[in-house]
Amino acid sequence: QLQLVESGGGLVQAGGSLRLSCTASGRTFGTLAMGWFRQAPGKEREFVGYIDLSAGSTYYANSVKGRFTISRDNAKNTVYLQMNSLRPEDTAIYYCAASKYVTTRHQLYDYWGQGTQVTVSS
Repeated sequence: QLQLVESGGGLVQAGGSLRLSCTASGRTFGTLAMGWFRQAPGKEREFVGYIDLSAGSTYYANSVKGRFTISRDNAKNTVYLQMNSLRPEDTAIYYCAASKYVTTRHQLYDYWGQGTQVTVSS
C-alpha cells in the first residue's frame, strides 16, 4: 500500500506563487509516474502535470505550461508542484497521485492524496 500526503495549499493573490508538496510512504515499488490533478467546484477532475520517475521528465497541461513546475526529491520521497503567476481560475483542490503508468488519465492512477485547497483571489 502507498500513502500520499499533500501540503502547502492556501490563499494567495493573483500573480502570486505557492509550492505544494506530496510525500509518499509505504510501498513505492512499481510507481512510474507521480501526477498532479485539480478539481474546482462543479467541474471534473483535471490533469495538471506529471513527472516520469524513471526518465525524470515532466509533462504539463496547456493551461499551466510555463507557470507550473514539477520536481522531486528522491531522498525525501517527495514531489513538488511549484505554481507561479497564479490566476483565479487556478482555484481548486489539488491532488497528487501515483500510477504504474506514465499517463494523463486520472483513471489510471491508483493512489491519491487527500487533496489540498488552493484559492487565488483577484
